[in-house]
Amino acid sequence: MIIKDIFFELSLRNIRLNFLRSLLAAIGIVIGVVAITSIGIMGANMTLSVTAQLSESGNIIMISPDSGGGSGGDMGRPGGNSGSSLDDDEYIDEKQLRTIEKITGAENLVVALYSESDTISAGGKDGRATIYGLDPSIIPELVEIAEGTYPVSISGVVVGPTLAERYDLKVGSRIKVGDEDEGQSTVKVNGILEEKGMSMDLNSDNAILADGKWFTSFYGGEGEYDQVNVIAADIDDIEELEEEIDRQLNYREDEVRIQDSGSMLERISESLGTITSFMTAIGAISLLVAAVSIFNVMMMSVTERIKEIGILRSIGTKRREIRRMFLYESLLLGIIGSVIGAVCSFIGGYALTFGMIGTTDYFFMPESMIYIPVGVFIGVMVCVLSGIYPAWRASNLDPIEALRAE
Repeated sequence: MIIKDIFFELSLRNIRLNFLRSLLAAIGIVIGVVAITSIGIMGANMTLSVTAQLSESGNIIMISPDSGGGSGGDMGRPGGNSGSSLDDDEYIDEKQLRTIEKITGAENLVVALYSESDTISAGGKDGRATIYGLDPSIIPELVEIAEGTYPVSISGVVVGPTLAERYDLKVGSRIKVGDEDEGQSTVKVNGILEEKGMSMDLNSDNAILADGKWFTSFYGGEGEYDQVNVIAADIDDIEELEEEIDRQLNYREDEVRIQDSGSMLERISESLGTITSFMTAIGAISLLVAAVSIFNVMMMSVTERIKEIGILRSIGTKRREIRRMFLYESLLLGIIGSVIGAVCSFIGGYALTFGMIGTTDYFFMPESMIYIPVGVFIGVMVCVLSGIYPAWRASNLDPIEALRAE
């Protein structure tokens, strides 16, 4: 035990004697740990935030027309004023809607949607927005009002908070929808919605929700729905409902595409995980650079202390004790750099998460905090591995030759 203390003290002494060189090597470890840990924390928070938002709509089945991988013909709704993402024949008709309603039963909510991306003009500003047309009686089941009321007339609409902020819309504001040359329609804002966040079924924050009758009177295509959503009362029924819808609507050819929010959530989470891993790998390059720096410092330490090693070996110090002395030195550099890096990662990760995501609600979750000890472990291991060869080389020096060294 006394011997261990002696070699540990020798390692500390060498770090103090070469303080600036050791500090620069430790800074490299700090940068590497901060890079991989902060990116990992941000990625974990991003995944947790998106997952939490989308999990709220985990009981939704989305049914849309199957385009067969592409679309042809003239684009746009019959009688519409702007380009639509659907071909004239690509929609869910009333017969298919009745079939879906029959399959799902009264206990599950079926929401038939018209949708269009169109130019709008409000408050002296022009732009584009997504416009949804649906049964006004269903709107209260899907979104909550922050200000005003739900639509009270066929030309009354509710708007998302992001859209309201962008165009400075208030309850009572009027919005002109459509291109001036091709015809416009004016709607009145009856209410502004609560923020919903990312959602699989209805991205209402930046949209206008209108009465389906107004929508078809302006765009045409009555009974030709762009999407039908089924909100299941019991999430365990989703797979059975999907299979039955697929069996009845796609029994001859693929007429509709069926997705559930759970499978989409899984794919999104996997994509975010891949992006985070890629970014972390880029950050790990800085640790590789730090490893080279530690290796260089340790090799210089061996070269400068050849005579000291010769004296230690000549008085009976064993090779494994020489190796231990140099490994202590690399270990100390790793611990110092990694611990400082962990502290900086905590601060930097918090700032990066808030700046990139806008919320730190999930920062202290285990899935996020785990990156700090992982970063410390990787930093220490990089230093130890970088010191193995210099320690081995030092322990294998010939004592006689080492004593002759100048």
